[in-house]
Amino acid sequence: MAEQMDLFQFIPDAPPAVPDPPGTYDNLEQLTAVCQTCQKCDLAHTRTQVVVSRGNPQASLMIIGEGPGQQEDETGLPFVGRAGQLLDKILAAVNFDSERDVYICNVVKCRPPKNRNPEPSEIAACKPYLLAQIRFVQPQVILLTGAVAVQAILGEKRGITKIRGQWFTWEGYDCMPVLHPAYLLRNPSREVGSPKWLMWQDIQAVRAKLDTLATG
Repeated sequence: MAEQMDLFQFIPDAPPAVPDPPGTYDNLEQLTAVCQTCQKCDLAHTRTQVVVSRGNPQASLMIIGEGPGQQEDETGLPFVGRAGQLLDKILAAVNFDSERDVYICNVVKCRPPKNRNPEPSEIAACKPYLLAQIRFVQPQVILLTGAVAVQAILGEKRGITKIRGQWFTWEGYDCMPVLHPAYLLRNPSREVGSPKWLMWQDIQAVRAKLDTLATG
């Protein structure tokens, strides 16, 4: 998703999203069923499939992306295109299994046309679903991939290159912004200071944080 995104692009504030009250959904399965019939914004008219999640709902690590791309829209699963395959390799490099150890979802559940960034109104319409997912999964660490995910959760307007790799606390959760895997595909260098090198530092920090929480 958003492979043409400018990392320094300003993303307008979304209208305030009102979380669905606890008890609106009994479980993630019911939430998924509601998402699959959602008509809350215009993305419902152009989607092929609703893309809710993949991975383990009991995982300690939650990864939030921006929105589905073409392959995600076709399969109904997040992060399964080239960027998703790279994400799986990055996770595996520090002994995370993407199906066992991670829960993966997006800010918006339907593909924006031509992989554009989601509009503020679309983010606001979908955010209650995301907040419910976080509430059900209750991860120990949340990884925010890309500027849209960072702003949707943290409200952070600084460029992601300025804040990636830093720890933030949001609603009691430890969150880290990281570069989107699609950006890494466009910048293949592994030299010190390159995007891939920075991602390697960040994912090792996430691994270390979860190991510390597991033993502490």
